[in-house]
Order: sequence, then structure tokens, then C-alpha cells
Amino acid sequence: MNENEIGTRITDAVFNVHRERGPGLLERTYEACLVYECVQRGLSIESQLPLPVVYKEVKLECGYRIDLRVDGKVLVE
Repeated sequence: MNENEIGTRITDAVFNVHRERGPGLLERTYEACLVYECVQRGLSIESQLPLPVVYKEVKLECGYRIDLRVDGKVLVE
């Protein structure tokens, strides 16, 4: 599946979560709902991946996290 097809499935999932739950929830709650919806659409999800910063060839663990990586190709923040 290419990035555009993945993006379309993610967008559909996002709109479905918004329709079902509406505004006002915590980010973690929306993320959990989105993971569920994406998995239902046949997507592979990795969540809360650490993202180190490289500065002058030094890898710094600064606490950055990627919210979701979908099918190893698309990042969702």
C-alpha cells in the first residue's frame, strides 16, 4: 500500500473517531480510538515511539516521541 492509500485510511479513521466522540477528550483517548480504527482498516500501528535527536554525531535522548507510525511509512502527530 502506498502513502496516499495509507493517508486516506488514516483520514477516514480520524473523521470516524471525531464523529463518534466529538471534541473535548484527552489526546491519549483520541489516540487509543484512532489506533483501534486504523487496525480495523487493516493498518499496522506503532505508538509512542522514542525519537532521539542527533547533534554533531551525538545521539541525544531528549524525550521526543512519535505519536503513531502507520505501516512503517506515515507519521501521525
